[in-house]
Amino acid sequence: MRKTLLIGSQIFDVEQVGVMGILNITPDSFWEGSRLQTEKNIIEQAQKMIGEGAQILDVGGYSTRPNAADVPENEEISRVTEAIKLVRKEIGNFPISVDTFRSSVAEEAVKAGANLINDISGGELDSKMFETAGRLGVPYILMHSRGTPQTMQQMTDYEDIILEMIDYFQEKIFQLRASGVKDIILDLGFGFAKTVEQNYLLLEKLPLFQIFELPMLVGISRKSMVWRKLGITPSEALNGTTALNALAVRNGANLLRVHDVREAVEVVNLLKKHIEK
Repeated sequence: MRKTLLIGSQIFDVEQVGVMGILNITPDSFWEGSRLQTEKNIIEQAQKMIGEGAQILDVGGYSTRPNAADVPENEEISRVTEAIKLVRKEIGNFPISVDTFRSSVAEEAVKAGANLINDISGGELDSKMFETAGRLGVPYILMHSRGTPQTMQQMTDYEDIILEMIDYFQEKIFQLRASGVKDIILDLGFGFAKTVEQNYLLLEKLPLFQIFELPMLVGISRKSMVWRKLGITPSEALNGTTALNALAVRNGANLLRVHDVREAVEVVNLLKKHIEK
């Protein structure tokens, strides 16, 4: 595995576990506490996350929670580009990712200052995404999912989820390379077309996916695999998230995508001596 990724003009050391802070520019994200609607809120949250140790900010304008409402393309473009320009103006040269499955949104976001594409669909929902990522010359986060946010929870039937996901990643990586994408990060897609039990199996089997020799992102922050298991709500799921993030780090995660940066950074700092490559 390559030891570094170039994100914008910043070098990201994948031998050290990093933290990606979530900036949701949406009115309907699954956790109410993550929704940002005003310029003041966006700037304050971005500055807070950077101050707490985030290495990347992930800006999204389309909630991908199960059964989320569809967002018109022009509305998503407006949400993410305005937020990215605002954050870029306030914080300067800092890695920013755009969370989208639409190539048009990715294109406009990169023009606005994003350095990385985070696609929950692995190119399945937009046939132009891989070509766009290759042409733009930015790193790409390849996630496993099925269907759309509106249908994915009815698509959790696998004969062998591990083998099927390995086949999926193998094919997608080949397609991305053929499209000119040089830097790829894998995301197993916790919560996307997977049952709670399947999510925990994947967390346990995370080391198997190191066969691709690519950095791995884990995004389990306040998801249903935490709060359903504990019989609580997303607002109460920070402690459970922290526990699972620690397990993910021990199992080989290179990047944690979280709502709560300080707690994730503390996990990484406490486990440093156990995760040195």
